[in-house]
Amino acid sequence: MSFRPNYSRVWLTFVRNSLIREMTFRGNFIAEVLTILFWFAAQIVLFDVIYRHAPLIRDWTRHEYFAFMATGMLVNSIVEALFMPNCANFGELIRTGNLDFALLKPIDTQFLISTQYFSWSQIVEIALAIALLVRSVWASGIPVTPGRVIVYAGLVACAVAFYYALMLVLASTSVWLGRNQSLYDFWFYITSFGRYPQNVYRGQSAVGDVIWFGFSFLVPLLLVITLPARVVLSKVIEPDIRIIVLAPAGTLLLLWVARVVFQKALNSYRSASS
Repeated sequence: MSFRPNYSRVWLTFVRNSLIREMTFRGNFIAEVLTILFWFAAQIVLFDVIYRHAPLIRDWTRHEYFAFMATGMLVNSIVEALFMPNCANFGELIRTGNLDFALLKPIDTQFLISTQYFSWSQIVEIALAIALLVRSVWASGIPVTPGRVIVYAGLVACAVAFYYALMLVLASTSVWLGRNQSLYDFWFYITSFGRYPQNVYRGQSAVGDVIWFGFSFLVPLLLVITLPARVVLSKVIEPDIRIIVLAPAGTLLLLWVARVVFQKALNSYRSASS
């Protein structure tokens, strides 16, 4: 009789163990929460000051931009809660040889590597992002239909999966590079472009047009945040079949590519005992 692991139960065990670890080092957990609160407040104050001098930036009003910001915070906080600590630790597993133990376990290695740790402090940012989103959409006076909410939630899920796939590809390079301690820095650099709406870059300069094209069509970092924000704010007249079909299809394709890269990386791995 073959053994089939209960993945949901394993993941819940990881989440529980992460909570125990966080409560064991409460000082570190409190420091992380305070850092999140300070960063959140700083972002709100910064763009509140900007919008006092410029009521409209491109076609984004103050409350619309805050809804966009909340969407970006929501996606990034979910990714950082679920996947960032794990992918960042992949290089350390290779360096110390502990990846050998992960490969020997009777469970999918990608699942084990991707879900072993859960960052509980990010729950605070998720809650703040949702609160900011609800307040901003309400203050904009835009009617929100159940259909738009469902499409928005689906696009946010696609954005999380997109970021995870991209992060997994970056983490997989640790096998060939030996040690990839710059994952955090490189991740911050490439995702910083997605912190601003897509049309902010277009038509400003040649460099802006290159950024707009590259991160819209080659690596669509600008679309994964801008598109769900436009949907929930009714800046897209009606979510048509292209959005509903192409977004999940593109995400599944990238997840498949990330899976292939990860498997090739594991095939190239030489254990600590070899």
